[in-house]
Amino acid sequence: MGEIHAAFAWVAIGISGVASLICFGYVLVKRPIDFLFKGVVAVAVLAMLIQVGLGLARFGQGVEPGSIHMFYGFVILFSFTFVYIYRVQFEKRPALGWALVLLFTMGLGLRAVVNFAESF
Repeated sequence: MGEIHAAFAWVAIGISGVASLICFGYVLVKRPIDFLFKGVVAVAVLAMLIQVGLGLARFGQGVEPGSIHMFYGFVILFSFTFVYIYRVQFEKRPALGWALVLLFTMGLGLRAVVNFAESF
């Protein structure tokens, strides 16, 4: 499962980055939110949540990734939790909000990978 978690990290980071660019594109062209936008956001969020879930499963198996690596995973979870809590405010400018959140989670994912690699 460790190899899956390590490989899927780059998939989740890439999907989140591409989705963030698509969301910024919606902001720039002032395109209304449609099914494509919602699908892209859903895939990006799901990819990150799967990645965090794989990390939690690894931790459950007794693998100690380091406190900073785990911190970044929990911040990703909290980021999506805050988006849910403030979903009414997100309805005002959803494309910009999701673009920033997905860019932020992409950065957190990159930091988690780098910190894990540096600890070994």
